[in-house]
Amino acid sequence: MKSKRKTEEKEIEAAARKLREIFQQAAQENQEIVFLCIGSDRYVGDSLGPLVGTMLSENEIPFRIYGTLEEPVHAFNLKGILKEIQKPFKKPLIISMDACLGTQDQVGSVLFNKGPLAPGKALEKMLPEVGDYHFKAIVNSIDPLPASQFLNDTRLFTVMNLAKIIVSIISIAAQKETEPRI
Repeated sequence: MKSKRKTEEKEIEAAARKLREIFQQAAQENQEIVFLCIGSDRYVGDSLGPLVGTMLSENEIPFRIYGTLEEPVHAFNLKGILKEIQKPFKKPLIISMDACLGTQDQVGSVLFNKGPLAPGKALEKMLPEVGDYHFKAIVNSIDPLPASQFLNDTRLFTVMNLAKIIVSIISIAAQKETEPRI
């Protein structure tokens, strides 16, 4: 989905409906829902995950959240966090999220897909793939310069808008999931 008002609202609702279905399926299968928000607040372009995690925590989303501005999940602690997730949860359904780079026309887009996320790919890091589903937010474009330079040159405005979109999708899905049924 791309950040354009009317289109964005419809796409947020559609993504929230899909996510709500995933929440309902997980509940039927006794799976705990876990949000794994990957990134670091040391680079603006990589701060999407911790921003989303913090915003979800502040909105009191009723699911376990790993990765906030205070306690980020990044390349150096990801494997340990994955082990930590497996301890209290027998069958966690992990929804991961991370910032990524794309083409110029993709910047500002949020993708929600089934399957694992490959964090650190733009920086050629060898990290485990994570998640049963994932959000990717395209924060900047790929260029011949080193990818790390683009994480530094990414606008905070772009990252904040993308984080707000993801939080809206999750909040709408969680709100409708936790509303009493008549």
